[in-house]
Amino acid sequence: MHQLHKHLLATSLALAGSVSLAVYSPVASAETDRKAQNINTSKHRYSDAHLHIVDFFQEGEPLSKLITAMDKGKIDHAMISGIPLMKKWHEDEPKRPRYYAGDDAGMYWFSATDSYVAEAYRKLPKQDRARLHPFLCGFNPTDKNADKHLRQMLETYPDVWQGIGEVLTRHDDLTALTQDDTPRANNEAMYRVYRVAAEFKLPVLLHSNITSKHERNPLYVGEIEDALAAHPDVNFIRAHAGTSATLHRYQDKLDFLLPALSKLLAAHDNLYIDLSWAVLTPYLLDKNQEAADDWVALINKYPKRFMIGSDGLGSYNKIAANLDEYAPFLDALNKDAAQSVARDNFIALLPKKSVRKILANAHQDTDSL
Repeated sequence: MHQLHKHLLATSLALAGSVSLAVYSPVASAETDRKAQNINTSKHRYSDAHLHIVDFFQEGEPLSKLITAMDKGKIDHAMISGIPLMKKWHEDEPKRPRYYAGDDAGMYWFSATDSYVAEAYRKLPKQDRARLHPFLCGFNPTDKNADKHLRQMLETYPDVWQGIGEVLTRHDDLTALTQDDTPRANNEAMYRVYRVAAEFKLPVLLHSNITSKHERNPLYVGEIEDALAAHPDVNFIRAHAGTSATLHRYQDKLDFLLPALSKLLAAHDNLYIDLSWAVLTPYLLDKNQEAADDWVALINKYPKRFMIGSDGLGSYNKIAANLDEYAPFLDALNKDAAQSVARDNFIALLPKKSVRKILANAHQDTDSL
């Protein structure tokens, strides 16, 4: 193992015991005793399909706390990933920012986040590891070396990885702050990533906003459409259905989101939708917490193509409550669709064969030549 990798691994291990400074709640709601206790009171059992175990300073609570939160919250499985970006504390800033938008300092791509996830995961008991599903994300999506990082991590930790993501492209101010080109879903670097995903049968959780803050049209939909068409053997999970809280602050509800999503789902069988963060309101539920008929109809039409997640960020005290807020919408779906969206669809997308077995078969084929 070369010295740089040793250094990154040591850094990751040191981070494993740290506690997040920034507590992020993707779905805003009133604080209650139920939330404080992280207890899910609904009838549904869940898979958390979108969960970061560190924040934008690569700090997070131990995974043992996540398991405890999952037990209280009726969460049977959870996707876990790091965060591919690190917020810079700029020399000119007197106070350390608490969030990526806390000041104008940039963000830089941080590959050690994957080593943190792998090492924290490997320390867990076997029965706990069976409930967690680590995804790789520590690469620059504008760098054609990204696939090399993926392969190195797959070789180093072949019993860990079950997906790729969250890959951040077209993410409002976040990707605008990166110290590089703006990443997009259909560049050559990402196409190389998708080829690795296809080889190892790994789903890709991709953040790709449908538009920018000031354009009231599906400005960027062609980027994810290109990726879907060019890689039909890759299962894409589109994070937050292509929207974000920042878009809503500038534009409120996007009336073109659902029609564009319906068109993509009809055209591409390899597209799946993550309903976390900014999708619950104003889309799935109205201001009276009643389910939106058009979204109910769409999900009942494609009951195997949607999933939910907490989008937690290094802290687990609210993940069950965040998932529980989907209960009114789930209750409006037909029974089979509700079960699929709440729990089963995420599990069904996970690879059936481990990375270790795929690597072993590849090496065996090479040896036989």
